Amino acid sequence: MKISLQLALQMAILATVFAAPGRAEDTGAISKRDLEAKLQYCKTCHGLSGQGFRGSSPMPRLAGQQTEYFENQLRAFVERRRENKFMFNVAHVLSPAMITDLATHFRDLNPKPLGGAPRELVPTGKTIYEQGVADANVPPCRSCHGPEAKGNGVFPRLAGQLHDYIARKLVNWSKERGQDPANPDTSAIMEPIAHSLTESQIAPVAAYLSYLE
Repeated sequence: MKISLQLALQMAILATVFAAPGRAEDTGAISKRDLEAKLQYCKTCHGLSGQGFRGSSPMPRLAGQQTEYFENQLRAFVERRRENKFMFNVAHVLSPAMITDLATHFRDLNPKPLGGAPRELVPTGKTIYEQGVADANVPPCRSCHGPEAKGNGVFPRLAGQLHDYIARKLVNWSKERGQDPANPDTSAIMEPIAHSLTESQIAPVAAYLSYLE
């Protein structure tokens, strides 16, 4: 079955990621004052409760995010494996201890989703999320992100994420992710999936996820 084969290939990529060297040992403690100052900075773009924000472009929800994924993405910005000029400037000054504390803080937040997507797209999106698109060799999203889209470890939480943010990232996947092929991360798993989904399939999946709590 094509989907099973693709999942096997994806797990092989993931095994390579796990075999990569870890980050340096965290040796410093962060004061409550320093953490709060940094959180206020994060909230400027990502919302008071990490719920995401719609400004000139959609800023992603951080609330409820898996800590391992959160930390991995900040390192990806610093190492230029994920391209975002603004987030590079934010992330490269963070100590390992601060990254861990930020990840823990946002993991424990649980605001209501912002929603806003066309609700008529939700049933189609739910079907794609749960069953995949066999003809396009796209596996069920739930196989990695979980039945409730809350993620697991290196696989991010998608529940409650801004629909326009999800759509933009999937459509432009290779322009931002996987920028260092010699140093792959879990984004390599999503690359063929993002390329195989059409915009008319991405929109309902993003709508479905945006309303999940």
